[in-house]
Amino acid sequence: MLAAMDQFDALDRATEEAGRRVREVTSDQWDLPTPCGDWAVRDLVNHLVRGNVMSVMLLEGASRDEVFAMFRTAKPEDDLVAAFEETVAQQNAAFRVPGALDQTVAHPMGEIPATLFIQFRTADAALHAWDLARAIGADEELDAELVAALYEGMLPMKDMMAGSGAFGSGASGAVADDAPTQTKLLDLAGRQQ
Repeated sequence: MLAAMDQFDALDRATEEAGRRVREVTSDQWDLPTPCGDWAVRDLVNHLVRGNVMSVMLLEGASRDEVFAMFRTAKPEDDLVAAFEETVAQQNAAFRVPGALDQTVAHPMGEIPATLFIQFRTADAALHAWDLARAIGADEELDAELVAALYEGMLPMKDMMAGSGAFGSGASGAVADDAPTQTKLLDLAGRQQ
């Protein structure tokens, strides 16, 4: 999914893109709608926090059932900004533990190599950074090198993404080949602007 970019650098850039938008949320913006279905800003940031927690759990050998239990029982965070900062640091460190990427993890969608899992987490952070920016009226421009790597890596999975339900109906087919790469990436990920 990530072409021509170091996977750790990509994860750091993507999570910093998300973190920058999380830190920009003002007290009156937590209940604003986002491009993510029925999620408000609070729900989207909570999703990012829970995804970070899930990453650490899976990289430490948690089962799918343990991850589902965490999602079911997790209490809302009092300070989502602090929770994001803490959990993203833990996640990014967990991926760097020697041998972490040599394993298979029990992801909720099935057993996957950790090398693919880090790519999922990178794409999730980057795309949700844009969703959050759109929701709160922040800068929507993402790191150009990261965007190019994600687009090049995700394009071969276009049909699978469209059929997964996780990316809306997938690419619209209405974006020109010479459109900016970020526009093409967002469209590919079901975010028709």
